Amino acid sequence: MRYILTLLLFLATDSFAGIHSTSRAIDHAPIGVMGDHYHKKGESMFSIRHSYMTMSKNTLNGNSISTQDILAMPNPLGDMPSNISVIPTDMVMSMTMIGGMYAPTNKITLMAMGMFMSKDMDLNTHQPMMSRDFIGAFSTSSSDLSDISLGALIKIKESDKSRWHGQLAFQKSVGSNDVTGEVLTPMSMRMNMTLPYGMQPSDREAKLVIGITHVTQLTEKWVLGNQLRKKITLSYDDWAFGDQTELNAWMQYELNQVVALSSRLKLTHQGKIAGNNPMIMAPVQTANPENYGGKAAYFGLGVNFLTQIFPGAVDRFGLEIIRPLAQEKNGLQMISDYEINVGYQKSF
Repeated sequence: MRYILTLLLFLATDSFAGIHSTSRAIDHAPIGVMGDHYHKKGESMFSIRHSYMTMSKNTLNGNSISTQDILAMPNPLGDMPSNISVIPTDMVMSMTMIGGMYAPTNKITLMAMGMFMSKDMDLNTHQPMMSRDFIGAFSTSSSDLSDISLGALIKIKESDKSRWHGQLAFQKSVGSNDVTGEVLTPMSMRMNMTLPYGMQPSDREAKLVIGITHVTQLTEKWVLGNQLRKKITLSYDDWAFGDQTELNAWMQYELNQVVALSSRLKLTHQGKIAGNNPMIMAPVQTANPENYGGKAAYFGLGVNFLTQIFPGAVDRFGLEIIRPLAQEKNGLQMISDYEINVGYQKSF
């Protein structure tokens, strides 16, 4: 990762002499923050972001738990088998988001975004009784267009040193919520089953997204930003991921016009799954709707930089690496490891 940062800084510094623009790298928040800025009348922007997240091992109500302790836990979805017998070991989630913004007035910026999701999980299967010996490992995966959203940013107040704006959006999950895959059962058989909730690309729910953002220019080189966003479920089919509240606070330092460094604190709180799918019934923790949601705190470091690749306005790139500080997840869940966010933005 050190080499990636060095390359980005080199590209930005190398292009500094060729940029003749009032744009600054510090004008935008860390790339992992969504809806952080609005535009002037007639301006538009295209963006593409990619997030890569990993999880491994397991936690029970915020405390680490061993494989043997998990195997001793009862199967809450039935008595065949009577105990949990399939345990996830690693998971990777990737999200690609393509979005556009257009400002019909100085007070309103319209937004549209689509997200493609892919998930991969490795699991171990154990005997359902007696010594609970390891039977074998298997992997499952899913991918689909996850959701689309339409919304607006509304400028509330702006001065030379500070700006406030609100966010209102409608988000609809459009991907599959009943993807199947081949699993290794505790009876040492391979079967095609509906994958657990966490492996589904979407939940087919409609959400309302509301938020407010405040950015302050502390000094010529330092910027402080805060954002509060909430996703509220409006409707769903059989089941839905819980409502989510996210608070972001970031600090940025401007090295020069084209390079800005950032740090970010992210706090999240999400409810448990509402509803259920009776076809999701494997003896694994991810099949239990109670084992979703919770509270977590994350810390990230990032860099934004400007360069000139395509004609027109400057090209804006961002990179951010996030690690968890604390995790108090509901029930039995996997432990979050790290997240990498990269993105490209082009204004017109």
